Amino acid sequence: MVSKYKNNKYIFHKDILSDDEQSFIKASFKALAEKEDSFYCLKTSKLIDLSAVREQLQCDVSVLKNSFDGQQFRLLVTDMDSTLISIECIDEIADMLGIKPEVSRITEAAMRGELNFEESLTQRVALLKGLPVGELQRVYDERLRLNPGAEKLIDYLKQKGIKLALVSGGFTFFTDKLKQRLGIDYTLANTLDVEGGCLTGRVEGDIVGAQAKADLLIELSKTLEIETQQVIAMGDGANDLRMMDCAGLSVAYHAKPTVQAQTDIQINHRGLDAVIDVLKASSK
Repeated sequence: MVSKYKNNKYIFHKDILSDDEQSFIKASFKALAEKEDSFYCLKTSKLIDLSAVREQLQCDVSVLKNSFDGQQFRLLVTDMDSTLISIECIDEIADMLGIKPEVSRITEAAMRGELNFEESLTQRVALLKGLPVGELQRVYDERLRLNPGAEKLIDYLKQKGIKLALVSGGFTFFTDKLKQRLGIDYTLANTLDVEGGCLTGRVEGDIVGAQAKADLLIELSKTLEIETQQVIAMGDGANDLRMMDCAGLSVAYHAKPTVQAQTDIQINHRGLDAVIDVLKASSK
């Protein structure tokens, strides 16, 4: 990957760079990276292939326009499964029925963009028919974990008055609990239909897919009276790309290759708190 900008700001998402790493950066960029808080920053007009740099340093390196100002953002819209949290909830629900491999294969194909998301979700949810709703609580209690850096990022957003929206092709059972637990401002997800204390194998209403995610981003921008260029969209799957296209900055978190290739920022080593580095980057 070579930078698409002529005048670049490179963010090295690493707390400490060793002397050898700084020497490598100087040889590659013809300049030294300067320490700024929990990351390093370097400005240059030199075009660099970042693949070798990331491989050598084993850290995330973001490239931005010199004029980029992270302080402009007022809203972050993030996916839930495999982004804010470490699991795919539907796969773990399926495990309660002993069908996780079957459901996981469909999930992976959908996240790679090989299957229509709405159709794939309908297919997967149908396989959950008959599961006692209490098993969802087991998934939340026993398996749902926040990804590294999530709480640190959320605390920073609150400190700076940046709103947070959690939008998911997953389920309201989990987004509602995370909203209450973490103080998230807005949530949108699918509601599992329940009868007699068991899942019916259906979702209520329209499925929250790629377009619904993009629509929420646009709607919240209007509600908050901000431009979509003041929004960050973050996710890992193909169904996140449409909302990413609407945002001023897109972040791929440990994402599928097709998603990484179409986003501004790629995080593969650090936790979610790497986004804080971008927000702290100023145009000065």
